[in-house]
Amino acid sequence: MKLSELVKDLPYLLDTQGDMNTEIGAVTCNSREKTENGLFFCIPGTRFDSHDFAPQAVENGCAALVVERYLPELKVPQVRVSNGRGAVSRIAAAFYGHPARQLRLAGITGTKGKTTTSYMLKSICEQAGFKCGLIGTTGNMIGDRRIKSDLTTPDPIELQKTFRLMADEGVQIVSMEVSAHAIDMLRLDGLSFEVGCYTNLSQDHLDYFHTMDHYLETKRKFFHSGMVRNATFNADEETTPRMTEALDIPYMTYGICAEADLYARDIEITENGVSFEMKLAGMHNMPVNLKMTGMFNVYNAIAAASMAMILDIPAEDIKRGLEAIQSVPGRIEMLPTGTPYKVILDYSHSPDALQNILKTVREFTRGRVIAVFGCGGDRDHGKRPIMGEIGGKLADLCILTSDNPRTEDPMAILASIESGIKPTGKPYEIIENRREAIRRALTLAREGDVIVLAGKGHETYQEIMGVKRPFDEKVVVQELLRELREAGELA
Repeated sequence: MKLSELVKDLPYLLDTQGDMNTEIGAVTCNSREKTENGLFFCIPGTRFDSHDFAPQAVENGCAALVVERYLPELKVPQVRVSNGRGAVSRIAAAFYGHPARQLRLAGITGTKGKTTTSYMLKSICEQAGFKCGLIGTTGNMIGDRRIKSDLTTPDPIELQKTFRLMADEGVQIVSMEVSAHAIDMLRLDGLSFEVGCYTNLSQDHLDYFHTMDHYLETKRKFFHSGMVRNATFNADEETTPRMTEALDIPYMTYGICAEADLYARDIEITENGVSFEMKLAGMHNMPVNLKMTGMFNVYNAIAAASMAMILDIPAEDIKRGLEAIQSVPGRIEMLPTGTPYKVILDYSHSPDALQNILKTVREFTRGRVIAVFGCGGDRDHGKRPIMGEIGGKLADLCILTSDNPRTEDPMAILASIESGIKPTGKPYEIIENRREAIRRALTLAREGDVIVLAGKGHETYQEIMGVKRPFDEKVVVQELLRELREAGELA
């Protein structure tokens, strides 16, 4: 494809230098990537400015550059733009033939619930006979096939490449998590979502957004920027009025209050699932029996149902889709242990998420709740004592340990968590090594207890001093149980 064709409709285009008839065979943001006739995007960042890496990109085969400032020392065609991030999204879409125009996009944003809601919506759409794709935290999917991805919302080039693959394989609807980072970094620029959903807002990612107001306003942009044609909002979420203020697109609400357009009532929660009646606008009450437990999964279910309604999916398919889903990787996932106590894996790594999982587990635990958790390094420092306090108030015993310390001192992170748990007066232990912390929980647990391994969920690694090391808690738990049984420390 000629460079001129890629940029002809680019809203950020300022001017160009060089031969615009240059053939482009690849698009990339990675200067180290070997390409043939590549187009390299130069984007100023908070830590690095990729303009500095443009010579390396040219050496590796790039035939042209997209820049925010010209680089006269490089004798290749250059396209100067006002916003490099937005340009990546738009040009990547053009390079892959605008695949999203062949797909019905459904996007979910919010601090919690995105992953489970996206899985539920995918299940509903499949029950209705659609071929469905999924993009999110646990990776991407086409039908039952998984495609590895490292970001909740992929970078624009990977995203458009994924859309292309989905469109070519006949996907009709894409259920997609939309992160605040993706909105802020314009990874979704130029896309059109048939429906968008807002779940909630709670403290997270303040290392990036700095204030809750900035975090909220970023998510608000998703609905107010022209990207979303129809929307649904959590009626019980206190920030929803700000999200819907001056909104000029059709929207509905969901919740457990009767004021919502779609609401759940007569909710019964057990350790094996949750049942409720869902009141759909203009319809009779519809009983739903989820195989996933927790009040938060009621919210996830009616969020998915409200999106499905906007997609014109029949009520009977909504019910079948919700009841068909067994679990979501790393979300309140009960591990097989063969022990008189239960072990639950959950991705809860924010205050609200930790509170939700511990409250849910408390409802069906006959014995003690033992929480094993930490906080990620190089991320929001403010949530650490908050999570410590929540653990102290809601668990009977906490074992504080490492999550992904990244480049931070693990013990400094644990000291911050400890400052929150100590005033609660609840017993706790600090065991920095996560494997040993899990071993300790497994040896302390008694009949009727529930161990909650919080923070890692679906992740299969730990990042320590910038190095990712294999660490799959499902595997770790089985290994430790086998070791303990062999040592005679477990029946």
